[in-house]
Amino acid sequence: MAGRGSRLRPHTLTIPKPLIPIAGKPIVHRLVEDIAKVLDEKIDEVAFIIGRDFGKEVETDLIRIGKSLGARVSIYYQDQPLGTGHAIMCAKDSLQGPAVIAYADTLFKADFALDKEADAVIWVKQVENPSAYGIVKLNEKKQITDLVEKPNEFVSDLAVIGIYYFKDVSVLKAELQEVLDKNITRGGEYQINDGINSMKQKGYIFVPGKVDEWMDCGNKDVTLETNGRMLNFLHKDGEKLISDSVKITNSEITEPCFIGENVVLINSKIGPNVSVGNGTKIENSTIKNSLIQTKTEIKNANLENAMIGNFAKFNGKFTQISIGDYSVLE
Repeated sequence: MAGRGSRLRPHTLTIPKPLIPIAGKPIVHRLVEDIAKVLDEKIDEVAFIIGRDFGKEVETDLIRIGKSLGARVSIYYQDQPLGTGHAIMCAKDSLQGPAVIAYADTLFKADFALDKEADAVIWVKQVENPSAYGIVKLNEKKQITDLVEKPNEFVSDLAVIGIYYFKDVSVLKAELQEVLDKNITRGGEYQINDGINSMKQKGYIFVPGKVDEWMDCGNKDVTLETNGRMLNFLHKDGEKLISDSVKITNSEITEPCFIGENVVLINSKIGPNVSVGNGTKIENSTIKNSLIQTKTEIKNANLENAMIGNFAKFNGKFTQISIGDYSVLE
């Protein structure tokens, strides 16, 4: 998660994309919890690869996420954007034994038993337009034979979502070390796929793990869509999403919504598919399909598909807005 997430600016100017909240919880927090559910066993360590400039507050948040799973936490830095293979090798001191590697800007819903007898599992999702994704090709034994990036001709409809399981990740480490030593790059970057292909050529067995839902957080619009989808999943699961400390005056909430601690609602209509962070105040407003972070003030607004950061102030009649932390529109 070392990239800042330029397509999600201005929100990623102050925090990295994986810490943007979805349904009231940071993306990476939800991802780690969902992986833990699929693994269904104790996690010993969570290693985060981040940018060195993310700051101590971000690192403290990440340590808290790992410890919530009873795991020790390691922080590594990728100082240059040199690709997925390079990022993984920044954490080489943690690469031994069974491990999951995940890109921290995606969320998923899955209900399957992970095949821990296979040498590795690549998690995939069936898609309608495979030419837009990295695709896996399977043989008659349902084993992965090829990884094809954005194929022009149909190979399969199973897209790689960026989550991998390795029975012994030290094997991948050895192959990626060779990729680095031989300076094998694609577009100036070292890629995990070159390590995976080397493993397959040596006889290691890769199988697919299919997820039911795959949700991206790449830009503002898809992040809002993911927020809404996650709210619906959590609401159907019966998860409590509205804090008891919300102060409601002549207002109504149309679920599903996440409403955080000490939120104040006055003469307003909120929802559906809205997340409101702790300590935010909303007055004389109607808000739908939006994501509003903490300690923000909103007045006289009619918002839909809006994304508003922390400590912002908004007073006006704009609709589809995207304003970052500490912004003021009055």
